[in-house]
Amino acid sequence: MNQLKTYVLLAGLTALFGGVGYLIGGQTGMLIALAMATAMNLFAYWNADKMVLSHFRAQPADANHPDPRVRAYVADTLALAGRAGLPAPKIYIIDNPQPNAFATGRDPAHAAVAATSGLLGLLSREEIRGVMAHELAHVKNRDTLTMTVTATIAGAIAMLANFAFFLSPRDQNGNSNPIAGLLIMLLAPLAASLVQMAISRARE
Repeated sequence: MNQLKTYVLLAGLTALFGGVGYLIGGQTGMLIALAMATAMNLFAYWNADKMVLSHFRAQPADANHPDPRVRAYVADTLALAGRAGLPAPKIYIIDNPQPNAFATGRDPAHAAVAATSGLLGLLSREEIRGVMAHELAHVKNRDTLTMTVTATIAGAIAMLANFAFFLSPRDQNGNSNPIAGLLIMLLAPLAASLVQMAISRARE
């Protein structure tokens, strides 16, 4: 049921993107918007994991790390992946005092998981195992790809909505309608964010 809900919400997000393009530039605008969505999704599919890890300045972690907590985190994550029948993910550590962890990658064969130093310092080893099991479940269900596509489309809608401020939609007589442009600029990103949150909640 969650899978069906996610696909429906993704379809709605794509339709919203095309609809905003149509309101701004008619049929041509809609086609350009959908082409942009396709191009951005392809780029995200191949590069999102590298971009996310680079943004957080994540560093590779392995069994030779000098910190015993990191070594335990690596060993437990690899063991959990093996028990779940997943390929061994790339494992990263992020030097950040805030407790956090995430998974990324387009599929299980190209997955990566990361945890912050704050998480490793705050939680017990058993609790860290639970967190990483949760992240590996996202990998197994390919939620990382779904959320990447969702974030890309939502970001593209926000970008497209900003164009509406400069390229005001036209009415049936071809006259500029700045009020409609302002409404699109304000409401389209809000609608995209709501759909994105709904998809995230369904995948969690």
